[in-house]
Amino acid sequence: MKLSRYTLKNISSEKVIVPEDEIFDLPEKVLQFGTGVLLRGLPDSFIDKANMMGIFNGRIVIVKTTSKGDASAFDKQDGLYTLCERGIQDGAKVEEYTICSSVSRVLAAQDEWGQVLECAHNEHLKIIISNTTEVGIQLVNDDIRRYPPSSFPGKLLAFLYERYIAFNGSKDSGFVIVPTELITDNAKKLESIVLELAHLNSLEDDFIEWIEQCNFFCNSLVDRIVTGMPDEKTKQAIENDLGYKDELLIVSEIYSLWAIEGDEKVKNILSFAEADDGVVIEPNIDLHRELKLRLLNGTHTLTCGLAYLAGYDTVLQAMEDELSAGFIADLMSNELAPSIPYVIDESTKQLFISKVLDRFRNPHINHNWKNITLNYTSKMRMRCIPLLINYYNHNEVAPQLFSLGFASYLYFMKVVKQSGKDFFGELNGVEYLIEDVMAEKYHLLWQKNTVEGLVKEVLKDVSLWGQDLSHLPGFSQSVINNLNSIISDGMKATLIKVMNQKKLYV
Repeated sequence: MKLSRYTLKNISSEKVIVPEDEIFDLPEKVLQFGTGVLLRGLPDSFIDKANMMGIFNGRIVIVKTTSKGDASAFDKQDGLYTLCERGIQDGAKVEEYTICSSVSRVLAAQDEWGQVLECAHNEHLKIIISNTTEVGIQLVNDDIRRYPPSSFPGKLLAFLYERYIAFNGSKDSGFVIVPTELITDNAKKLESIVLELAHLNSLEDDFIEWIEQCNFFCNSLVDRIVTGMPDEKTKQAIENDLGYKDELLIVSEIYSLWAIEGDEKVKNILSFAEADDGVVIEPNIDLHRELKLRLLNGTHTLTCGLAYLAGYDTVLQAMEDELSAGFIADLMSNELAPSIPYVIDESTKQLFISKVLDRFRNPHINHNWKNITLNYTSKMRMRCIPLLINYYNHNEVAPQLFSLGFASYLYFMKVVKQSGKDFFGELNGVEYLIEDVMAEKYHLLWQKNTVEGLVKEVLKDVSLWGQDLSHLPGFSQSVINNLNSIISDGMKATLIKVMNQKKLYV
């Protein structure tokens, strides 16, 4: 049996939440640019949950923005798809299945642009969501009279112009626009591009004023791992368990966060937020960005090289070993959290740390440490170095675990072979690709320096870190000691030694 609106009545499994018929009659209130799994596994699922609770009572019309891929499965399944949420919550395993019915239809911009523009005439439509990847929010000198415009901002501007004409520029006809692309200040950047495009297209001043005054461009931050379609064996097991086939089935972790910058008017329009505390609408979302960037991403960055070189392939493997799990928890709690360059109360930090550790222990997510080393240097600079500097504002000794993480980064960046433009390190006789623009620089540094010389030259390199790190008391020597130990004794033995010697900081 294939999943569709008309086979719902035949689904007997009590493991899955099935939508009621009334949901299919709800009006379209959301226009969404993008069909990706993150949107379906996060914003769309929040809206689905709210509809089931009778709170939002609106559905989503999706615009497929590119010609790649096939959206026919949405038509065949009446927009329905199963969301499998699996993970750890408060230390316990959780597994939940929901047939999401928030998507009403999918329109391909390339072939159905006229139908997309017709949506601008729908008075119920008040919200626009997007995830067109970071590349999508870029200025392209686009003609909005093309059918369709080539860029996402061009399509959005054309849609806004159609709305403006359809409702004679009325004040209440504007939208709440929430991009979810993973760039800082995503909405403000999108708004500036849309306004510049409006000028480039010589659109009237009254329309440009309407964009600025009657629409809310809201920065947002999304945080959830949505792995999409599982492997065939897992998919078959789930389908056998639930009693139907689903070509749009996706899997996600339990944890979810959608932080949106907005005022009370925005909150009223985005009423689906009432259904789940994973949706946070506040005037400023910097707190949520800092917690994610420093504690989740920063921990990943300072651990990835160490864990990979110690023989752990995945995050879960590291969390299943008492030694590496202790390093991760202590690093996060005792060195990174107290060093966040932002005022955050202790209970908020500890709650976030607890959730991050649950996420790291998720047995259904295969998160490879090697993949996290991509762009290692830029991640270290952006995520971790501000924490190091702030640590020294309150301490006079080197952070032991941070120092080990940094030494592990340096050893990971030791090139043993160059092949064309590719550079390779080595672990237990097996080569690995170093995917970092600084690989060639480190190749030269390792060739011409002793360990001590390498560390000192790297730390004082302002072009790498934005400032000279060689003057931080004790940090250089701590990194040198750790790096020498890694070279002579191996990563695992060095980790054991540092964990035995570590000091807990309050």
